[in-house]
Amino acid sequence: MTADTAAESLARLAAERVDHRFKGLPPDADGLTVAELAGQRRNLFTGGFATPVLALSAERLEHNLKLMETYAARHGLAFAPHGKTSMAPQLFQRQIEHGAWGITLAVPHQVRVARAFGTRRVFLANELVDAAALRWIAAELDADPRFELVCYVDSVRGVELMDAALRGATRPVDVVVELAAGEGARTGVRTEAECAAVADAVAATRTLRLVGVAGYEGEVPKADTERVTAWLRRLVALAADFDKAGRFAGLDGIIVSAGGSAWFDAVAEVFAEIPELSLPVLKLLRSGAYVSHDDGHYRKLTPFNRVPEEGALEPAFRLWTQVVSRPSAEQAFVNAGKRDAAYDLDLPFAQVIRRDGTERPATGVSVTALSDQHAWLATTPEADLEVGDWVGLGLSHPCTSFDKWQLIPVAEADGTVVDYVRTFF
Repeated sequence: MTADTAAESLARLAAERVDHRFKGLPPDADGLTVAELAGQRRNLFTGGFATPVLALSAERLEHNLKLMETYAARHGLAFAPHGKTSMAPQLFQRQIEHGAWGITLAVPHQVRVARAFGTRRVFLANELVDAAALRWIAAELDADPRFELVCYVDSVRGVELMDAALRGATRPVDVVVELAAGEGARTGVRTEAECAAVADAVAATRTLRLVGVAGYEGEVPKADTERVTAWLRRLVALAADFDKAGRFAGLDGIIVSAGGSAWFDAVAEVFAEIPELSLPVLKLLRSGAYVSHDDGHYRKLTPFNRVPEEGALEPAFRLWTQVVSRPSAEQAFVNAGKRDAAYDLDLPFAQVIRRDGTERPATGVSVTALSDQHAWLATTPEADLEVGDWVGLGLSHPCTSFDKWQLIPVAEADGTVVDYVRTFF
């Protein structure tokens, strides 16, 4: 796909008609294109938006994009942010404009979405043995010389299945051996000897090409700085051993990749220690949750808590809900639940209350449970909360927040909605 075609694909999102598919948007906007609605610059609170409605902060989104761009550049890292977080091609494009090498993805469907909108480089951080998906990827590689894809391998059997599915393809599929984060961790090869066997199996094919090593330090058992650092050094040593054995001969460079959203400071530190190898090393970081950050899980885990001098991410999501029932002085219900809010890691957090255009802290209000379409609020005597009030909720875990909303308003601090982000889950 050419750059022009990619731009045209993104432009088609702006031409999509607003209708009943997109919850929270103004009912009187039905029939408008997304571009027309954005051009009206409606206010999130007075422009006809219906609760519940999820919004992204325009300022905080831009802050987070710039911060990780600067962080990666400062530490000599290439950056392929994990696109599974948002599955939003508009955000993919903004991440690339902010210096990303490419986009990381997890499953073939996500690659299809990225390719439909012109993403040229994909790091598939997962094993891929599905024959139909492999044949589609081979066709994409054959059709577009500029398309680059790298994926994991972690078994001889997996290599055999890939090889069988890719017979007849013009270009080989680039692969990295995934080193497991430890016994009982997720995918990946458990020992260095097994890593060598998988690499040997790749070398015996014509359909695959070994280009590096990778893994996910977030799966290190009982992860702490010492254990994560030790595993990362194992990964670097594996790359050096493979290089010494001549496994990367004929390449332009070697990929060494790690980095979720909880330990990228350790990745930066250890990757800075990578010794000089026979070829240039692409030190590829894959953190994805940063784009929206959150008010719970990643607020607690972000490495910027350990290195505050490097900056701070800002939570960009807020879910606006409305009090629909106040059955007692100790209880209230708002009109958003499991269909609208992430709840796999933490319940939402009551942050602010809006009444008659005035916003104040949600003092004495907490979320205690979620039903499908309601959040249960506990209220103390100091809580000033009435039926009809809007309650702004902070969320925990970006990956399970984006996936509940197909079209998300992007609002400036005064509530002016300047854009809409389309997701594809």
